[in-house]
Amino acid sequence: MWMEEKIGSRINLNRVDEAIATGAEEVAVGCPFCRVMISDGMVAKESSVEVLDVAQIMLRSVKRSG
Repeated sequence: MWMEEKIGSRINLNRVDEAIATGAEEVAVGCPFCRVMISDGMVAKESSVEVLDVAQIMLRSVKRSG
């Protein structure tokens, strides 16, 4: 269903490197496929950065305030 890269580096690993370089503890994504791709990249890089859907962050915020 999804096209895999045949040459060059994997896009998700590039994005993960960029995210890790920011020093963030969490990364928010807006689509389920992106969450899987970024999560897989974080695992491959052995990173502790947590990958969350925007809805998860919103839910956490509502639970804190209510």
